Amino acid sequence: MLNGEIRNQIDSLWNTFWTGGISNPLEVIEQITYLLFTKRLDDLHTLEEAKSNRLKQAMERRVFPEGKDARGRSYEDCRWSRFKHFAPAEMFNVVSEHVFPFLRTLGGDGSTYAQHMKDARFTIPNASLLARVVDMIDVVPMEDRDTKGDLYEYMLGKIASAGQNGQFRTPRHIIQLMVELTAPTAKDVLCDPACGTGGFLVAAGEYLRDHHPEILRDAKLRQHFHEQAFHGFDFDNTMLRIGSMNMLLHGVENPDIRYRDSLAQDHAGEEEKYTLVLANPPFAGSLDYENCAKDLQQIVKTKKTELLFLALFLRLLKPGGRAAVIVPDGVLFGSSEAHKELRRLLVEDGPNARVPSASVRGPRRASAWRRRTSRRRGIA
Repeated sequence: MLNGEIRNQIDSLWNTFWTGGISNPLEVIEQITYLLFTKRLDDLHTLEEAKSNRLKQAMERRVFPEGKDARGRSYEDCRWSRFKHFAPAEMFNVVSEHVFPFLRTLGGDGSTYAQHMKDARFTIPNASLLARVVDMIDVVPMEDRDTKGDLYEYMLGKIASAGQNGQFRTPRHIIQLMVELTAPTAKDVLCDPACGTGGFLVAAGEYLRDHHPEILRDAKLRQHFHEQAFHGFDFDNTMLRIGSMNMLLHGVENPDIRYRDSLAQDHAGEEEKYTLVLANPPFAGSLDYENCAKDLQQIVKTKKTELLFLALFLRLLKPGGRAAVIVPDGVLFGSSEAHKELRRLLVEDGPNARVPSASVRGPRRASAWRRRTSRRRGIA
């Protein structure tokens, strides 16, 4: 947990942005995210330097290249440990004209963090505000993983308290309850098809660290944890950047956080891919039939997102997979044919419910296929 001093530092940082002319809470945390990412890159580069010096070998992986960028500035000046000592005017020039263009070129290193930084925009309006923000971030203790994670969660909480943007964040105690009910295992493959800031994935990662410490001792399990266990989709690039940074600060090196409209046709290839789904998707209304995946419409002919997301979850889960999701009460009490059909699918087929793929089985065969599947599995 964060102590009072760190909370006060974050509150002061937040107020500095507001008094400096940036009042949108999403923009505030986005700019903080960019600066935290820049600081993280410098930390990684410093670790590589230390390893190189200790082993008397050349650096295996340079985060900041040797030489100069296209504008003639040394890449060394783009490091946090260098530009934080510059005068405000020079610092502002380096960050806006050199650091951010450098961030936008990092997509080639394969991490989702770098990919999401391709669209990074520097919106801090003046040198004095940047200097104050850099000084404040620099004194916040970021060495401990738990402190980094709690710090970012505290900042995300400010989004929730800032009005309608709170839709992006599920209360943490509810997330923890859902994670504990599903009890993720070290070999689970988790997915949140509407991940937002990544709260469910973060909580699942913390649960695994606490209940399955072998994931950090076994090389195969460690690779699975860092690269294959966590998958999140969203169609808001700001949320993707924030969610990726949230995972990074909670110690997950390379999660699969991608741009995707989960209800659109482009989720092909994701069916029966995950063992656990955790989600609080946006149940905000209806979609056009033309914009929705045909295989979901095949199961529930509706435009209501709460039913379409549930059909999607069934598509994503492997046989025997499990899910904990938040739904509006209309799912339980709605009287339309689509509501009834989805409830029938959930109740009669239960955890073995499987949704046919439109690319393999056409709409006319879907019901018969479900009946054959149910009989084959001994379901009445």
